[in-house]
Amino acid sequence: MTLKVIGAGLGRTGTLSLKLALEHLGFGPCYHAMEIPIAEFRPIPLWSDAIDGTPDWDAIFNGYQSTTDYPGCCFWKELVDYYPDAKVILTHRSADSWFESISSTLFSPAVRNGALQGPMGKLNRHFTNGVDEARLGDRDLMTDHFNRWNQSVIDGVPADRLLVFSAKDGWEPLCRFLGVPVPDGPYPRVNSRDELNDKIQGGPTSMAERAMLMRAYLENLRRAAFAASESEG
Repeated sequence: MTLKVIGAGLGRTGTLSLKLALEHLGFGPCYHAMEIPIAEFRPIPLWSDAIDGTPDWDAIFNGYQSTTDYPGCCFWKELVDYYPDAKVILTHRSADSWFESISSTLFSPAVRNGALQGPMGKLNRHFTNGVDEARLGDRDLMTDHFNRWNQSVIDGVPADRLLVFSAKDGWEPLCRFLGVPVPDGPYPRVNSRDELNDKIQGGPTSMAERAMLMRAYLENLRRAAFAASESEG
């Protein structure tokens, strides 16, 4: 199995909704940051090697057809080269709304303090893509970083391989880009700020407990996102 879809958008741009959408369309499993605790952090050494410049992409994405969110988005350039037939999706939103979302969740001081000490500490440092920890709360810096990131993807990926996509665009442009039929029901809209904070602050601490929590969380999101279309089918 090889990657068919590469998500290049930063976290908090609708990446979890895209994961569910891609899996619903037959491009799953889709790799997402939540896959790491679900796997009880076993992929950490592979991602550490990728950060150090010696990636084994075939091992990292073994069994997956797509990827979105961190950590994969941090390596979009390498993945675009390694998987030349894969299509690329740049999820986006306004820079200010992205800053407000990520600075109150993944990049908030409370979350960062715990994340940097945990098993994903090295990866979480890499998620900032070179931005100094002390400046993650700087709106002007971070919105500029966000805009430059998106532009680098637009400039770096051939136009026929790239879709710039927002969750509010719905199924049609995504399905047209991927060459698949538009499914019944609305495009999934999941992982609100409050939902995410409930999962990343506190809760179980053992690897097995975290894995169980994340698996149940994702399954509940999937059921909620597609309940109407599945009941009609």
